[in-house]
Amino acid sequence: MPSVLIAYVRVVNKINRTIGRVVMLGIFVMMGILLYASFTKTFFIPPLWSLEVSQFLMVGYFLLGGAYSLQMGAHVRMDLVYGNWRPHTRTWVDAFTVLFLIFYLALLLYGAISSTTYALEYGERSYSAWRPYMAPIKIIMTFGILMTLLQSIAILITDVARLRGIEIHDGLTEEEREQ
Repeated sequence: MPSVLIAYVRVVNKINRTIGRVVMLGIFVMMGILLYASFTKTFFIPPLWSLEVSQFLMVGYFLLGGAYSLQMGAHVRMDLVYGNWRPHTRTWVDAFTVLFLIFYLALLLYGAISSTTYALEYGERSYSAWRPYMAPIKIIMTFGILMTLLQSIAILITDVARLRGIEIHDGLTEEEREQ
């Protein structure tokens, strides 16, 4: 396996692991905003921005955490047959199916770039009463899709290396991988 591919896998894994762990803390920010909105709705006039900001944070949380979830193998799988296969067969199937994911993410990235460009060019705003600009969340969306695409390519490289009998270690212990 070329050393540049091994370096790519390690760098992408490290970046996505760092982003994923930072983004995990976003759930507390969302909870705080929703708690504030609930409190003000009960006793005062609720702010216009609270629900939309929490929705934007949820989009960022979901898309920026997607690559980390993919890296950790935390996505849902239909394990009816897969769990009974030998590790070698699972690796073959994973290497094949990740190609579909890469294709899908490439199309999604194309659409995200187009949508982000439009939002930046024309100053697109939300249709809500608050009317925030859409460009910031679309930039985050595009970045999250890009990082998930890069992680998918890293997974493909790792699977191909495993099929060739090479294990790419990214410096994680088994305990860190299970977190």
